[in-house]
Amino acid sequence: MKKRTSCTAILVGKDATVDGSTIIARNEDGYAPIGPKKFVVHNAKTEANGYFVSPTTGVKIPLPAQAMRYTCEPSDESDNNLYEEAGINEKNVAMSATETTFTNQRFLGFDPLVDDGLNEEGMVNVVLPFISSAREGVKRLGSLIEQYGTGESNGIAFSDNQEVWYLETAGGHHWVAQRIPDDAYAIAPNQVNIQNIDFSDTDNFMWDKNLPDFVEKYNLNKDPESFNFRNIVGTNSESDIYYNTPRAWYGQKLFSPEVKQAPTSRDIPFIQRANRKLSVEDVEYFLSSHYQETEYDPFTNPKELDKQTFRSIALDRNQISHILQIRNNVDAKYAAIEWVAMGFFAYSPYVPFYANIETTPINYQKGDSEVSMESAYWMYKTLSVLVEPHYHEFINEVNQYRENCQAYALGRINKVDNQIAKMLSDSDEAITDKLTAESIITADSITNKTKALMQNLIKESLNLSKITFESGDNL
Repeated sequence: MKKRTSCTAILVGKDATVDGSTIIARNEDGYAPIGPKKFVVHNAKTEANGYFVSPTTGVKIPLPAQAMRYTCEPSDESDNNLYEEAGINEKNVAMSATETTFTNQRFLGFDPLVDDGLNEEGMVNVVLPFISSAREGVKRLGSLIEQYGTGESNGIAFSDNQEVWYLETAGGHHWVAQRIPDDAYAIAPNQVNIQNIDFSDTDNFMWDKNLPDFVEKYNLNKDPESFNFRNIVGTNSESDIYYNTPRAWYGQKLFSPEVKQAPTSRDIPFIQRANRKLSVEDVEYFLSSHYQETEYDPFTNPKELDKQTFRSIALDRNQISHILQIRNNVDAKYAAIEWVAMGFFAYSPYVPFYANIETTPINYQKGDSEVSMESAYWMYKTLSVLVEPHYHEFINEVNQYRENCQAYALGRINKVDNQIAKMLSDSDEAITDKLTAESIITADSITNKTKALMQNLIKESLNLSKITFESGDNL
């Protein structure tokens, strides 16, 4: 099992969105162009004396007896259905794990990564079914990192309808977490992102109990006037300024264009304010972007495609993307929506699922190593194979398809919201059944739209073939 090393995350506070939702979202890009994923639901269960045992590190973690229902996005069978990546539980608490980061060698010299700890593969398993708020999620994961250690450096997002938190690990046993201000957004590429920590502000920061003394003991802070976690823990390499910071730069260019900064700046802020309220569509655009309308776009600048100056957000390693939206303008029974995209996100639509569901469509439950159009993952991966060779010929049609899918999805949400609002006196079971059925209808319809597009693209591709020979061609 290989460590995922490329993801991009964005987090948005409730006062920074158009409808008062909290949003945490992330691309899971995997480690290669192929990394099959599923979208499933784990039902609530009671299991006295249960344990999580990692098949890779061997760590054995006792679990609470009662586990809540939650959605998740596990990898295929070869990964033991681990790497659940993200989901929302029945308390409308969302978790996205993880954004790979890197701890510098000095910090690691005094707190090395461990071989038998809790890594990305199992973080969702041992946290999401057992928490009732985002703050609880931070505390639970943080305490597990302190107790069992970790063999990776990671960033993890949590949200509920009121708060958005981002936790980053450092070395084998240390961590901090910051609450994203309600009126702000934050973008996290693959580097340590959290900056100045205010140890007097426990409403907006959390940390492991040993961190301040540890940093002081080993002289890890070069700035006596502040405690900048990014500077103390993170790397500051040439790789960062070409692989990581441009993604944060582009997101802030989209949402805060008045802020002037270079894509290779080492000082791009983690917390930022947008020049407008942000929507799900804004988040989708960022997560499926490739430096559009700049000189760095590899799709419109052939020289950029050859040299690949900056690591694009949309790229062939895209596997699954999620936008976890917890709304405040509807009843809690249908407030949580998980938007899911698979394949190459510049071509794939985001499909909305209510989180209060019992199951997902059959094609979203299939994702193994065998290519099959009965798998949503492979269907969207195949779509990217059709589009890429003829990007300029097909992109307008693909963009129109994605826009149509988004309009349909928003209309479906509005329709189902209105129906559920009239059912609130019904049993919880009846509401869950309704949300499950309607989510499947939405997803199936978008699946059909995708297959129709693919049929068109196959026929158009055949007509674009340059390997033809007609009678008389040699005359």
